[in-house]
Amino acid sequence: MSEHSFDVIVIGAGPAGEVAAGRLGEAGLKVALVERELVGGECSFYACMPSKALLRPGQILDEARRVGGAAEAIGDVRPDVAATLKRRDEVVHDLDDSAQLPWIEERGIALFRGQGRLDGPRRVTVDDDVLTATKAVVLAPGSGASIPPIPGLTELEPWTNRTGTTGHEIPERLLIVGAGPVGCELAQAYRSLGSAVTVVEGTEHLLAREEAFAGETLAKAFEEQGIVVRLEAKVESARRDESGDVVLTLHGGEELRGDEVLVAAGRRPHTDDLGLETVGLEPGRTIDVGDDLRVAGHDWLFAVGDANGRILLTHMGKYQARIVADAIQGIARPLRSDGGQSPRVCFTEPQVASVGHTLDSAIEAGLDAICVDADMSQTAGGSFIGRGVDGVTRLVVERGTERVLGATFVAIDAAESLHAATLAVIGGLTIDDLWHSVPAFPTRSEVWLRLVEAWERDERR
Repeated sequence: MSEHSFDVIVIGAGPAGEVAAGRLGEAGLKVALVERELVGGECSFYACMPSKALLRPGQILDEARRVGGAAEAIGDVRPDVAATLKRRDEVVHDLDDSAQLPWIEERGIALFRGQGRLDGPRRVTVDDDVLTATKAVVLAPGSGASIPPIPGLTELEPWTNRTGTTGHEIPERLLIVGAGPVGCELAQAYRSLGSAVTVVEGTEHLLAREEAFAGETLAKAFEEQGIVVRLEAKVESARRDESGDVVLTLHGGEELRGDEVLVAAGRRPHTDDLGLETVGLEPGRTIDVGDDLRVAGHDWLFAVGDANGRILLTHMGKYQARIVADAIQGIARPLRSDGGQSPRVCFTEPQVASVGHTLDSAIEAGLDAICVDADMSQTAGGSFIGRGVDGVTRLVVERGTERVLGATFVAIDAAESLHAATLAVIGGLTIDDLWHSVPAFPTRSEVWLRLVEAWERDERR
């Protein structure tokens, strides 16, 4: 066994782990970074980046078809499948992480390849190496796809986000179980590449955690694109029959058939093989942390990203990592943006971008909240996006204080409008603040003015 001493050990080199290690390395601390797979993690290679690469060609063509002049030039063409997959492979560097390594070396970070496991306080083993930390250990192992306990489903070896984002097969018929962001994004991506897609979801709406109108608007777009949506549908069993078809049997006996099934029904933390039991924690579960991301009873141990279960979003894991890196250096900066009210985007067409409370979640939290809506397409800037585009926007506002509690945008390229809403929510801005924040003409940002005007007209306020 070879022994090494560091100021900080970070287990997991996904986005959160990278940020923690990089920030600490830049501060002059001696840092070890442990990774069992690819430096860059799930988002870079199997999720955010490749899914957007698959979606983008179809979205560009859709936009061109909405705009006179471009529409006549391209006609009714689909994305080139081979070229789309080639570009996707370039985005994920053919699943080679060598391009991610120079920044590690530049910051003097020691990279250890293998499964990192705690072996008591401040001690980590990686194969034949024993690492000790004088200051802290940061756990950033990420998460993997969760396969629900549906009889026969595991035996089918279903696709997960990894297969869906990096594979080279475009099935003629693709069944997708789950209609969160992963399921919805891959439904549109594979439909644009020629698959007949059916989405099966157990709740009343696509994107069930968002405003109901967001799921309804997206379902309308799916219908127009030829994607079949089955809501409030429970899968009772799964099998592959003698013809090779995947068969999903729904509650009530109806059968859905496809060539492959992709499961997008949640995530599980990679905490089952971290040695948590050596410090009195339970393997396989999310790791409870406080607002400084420190594990209770262990002043040297932190958990960031998916492993702590607070919010499974790349940008929030990176935010948590910045907080932890500062905490380790003695800079107190507790979480201000956290949990289900964090900024979030589903990169479908239309995109669904939201931050803070939905109306329902605000009321459930005991807030005296009401909402106002406006149509982003009814702005001067909206006219340049093209015809026939829905653009519903909602603000959730606290009655009395007129404080902005949440915002949801459902529109083409809505994600680029989200940061202004995030500033409003995190900064505690009021309708009066928005009244004096003048949007530029002619942009779709004028929807903020439409929202303020809608608030002024609303008798409920």
